[in-house]
Amino acid sequence: MVMMQKTRILGLILLVLMLLPAVFSHSQESVQEQYARRFQNGFQFYRLARFNEAAVEFRRAQESAVNTNDLSRALYWVILSQMALSDFGSAIRDIEELERIAPHSAYTIDMFYHRARVYYIQGYFEEALFLFNRYIESTSDINQEAADRRAAAFFWMGETLFAMGQFDEAEVFYAWVAGRYPDSPKVEAASYRIDLIKQRKIQAELLALLQWSHEESLRTSEDFQRTIRTYEHTLNMYQRRIAELLTVEETQSQIQEQQQIPDTLIPQSEGLMERAMQLERNIQEILRGQSAGGTR
Repeated sequence: MVMMQKTRILGLILLVLMLLPAVFSHSQESVQEQYARRFQNGFQFYRLARFNEAAVEFRRAQESAVNTNDLSRALYWVILSQMALSDFGSAIRDIEELERIAPHSAYTIDMFYHRARVYYIQGYFEEALFLFNRYIESTSDINQEAADRRAAAFFWMGETLFAMGQFDEAEVFYAWVAGRYPDSPKVEAASYRIDLIKQRKIQAELLALLQWSHEESLRTSEDFQRTIRTYEHTLNMYQRRIAELLTVEETQSQIQEQQQIPDTLIPQSEGLMERAMQLERNIQEILRGQSAGGTR
């Protein structure tokens, strides 16, 4: 009886051991199916531009991932959804997380591009240029999708330079997009920027010409005003001198009129001296005669 019970227990143990792999396999299948379903839901939402819902589903897929490849794939699409939602802070954190858990994944190079886009939007222009250039150097035009992405990188490098005020350099990148990638979705935007830069150059030239003309006009006006002031000063000086001369002449004329004596009343200098001497002699004779008469 005891032997039979031991045999029965042993059989049950063997049965459980045989069933465990099947149960484990079924559990693994359910996790994979769950990941696939959530990822597919997220992708559908993303295509419909329902990015909030897409981010939630991709995040759930990330949480149910059983290997690094599935995890990095789900996290990559979480990042894309966050970028579409302009949730750049979360995007940067998840980019760093992706680089940490899968530093050499298939999405590493794409992260150069997306991180550069975030840096551009946040105003870190030098960092953005470095990462856009790193992305371009790490890729090639192996297919249309890759070519479009490289064209986009060239375009955003142009945008970054444009935002920095380096319009001539920006125009070069826009021209590369329009010339090298005529089928790129960025061609129209690049062409528009080229036209805008040309207009800005024309406006700058016209403004410079207008400023020069205005300054030249001011200089001419100032010279003219200076000349007028000089003429007015000279004229006033001459008028004052003429007035002074006229005053002197009038004064002299008045003096002469006041002192003028008829010629008949003014003896000649020589006759005047002679008469004065004769008058002196007569006076002396009178004095001598009076002296002689007094002595008799």
